[in-house]
Amino acid sequence: MLDVRRLAALDMHGLAGSRLRRSIIRAEFVLGAVVGVGVGIWVAVAGTTVGSQVFGAWIIGAGVNYAALAWQAVLLSRPGALEAELAGVDLGRELRRYSVLQFWIVVPVLLAVLAARAPERRNA
Repeated sequence: MLDVRRLAALDMHGLAGSRLRRSIIRAEFVLGAVVGVGVGIWVAVAGTTVGSQVFGAWIIGAGVNYAALAWQAVLLSRPGALEAELAGVDLGRELRRYSVLQFWIVVPVLLAVLAARAPERRNA
């Protein structure tokens, strides 16, 4: 189905694999986690209706998904880890496939669960 590590790797690498892109994507994931959880808590606590509290919980869940991506991005930032993850991969094909699969981020906590259930991988 969806490999969270591969999603993070493909997003970090893109077509060119520049160092700047890696840093920007890693920052996006970290900010998505921190801001998503923070705003979600604020909306859930400040909400006066059940709907606003549910919406706040959904935002928190999306932030947790970004936390899973951020963790993978940190692991992939080690020297050689990103290259090892994408070795032998048809980047164009995988980027097209994962550009559709990335919409699973909107399902609260799904990416965190998938990342936790994935087998641990050792990289170079």
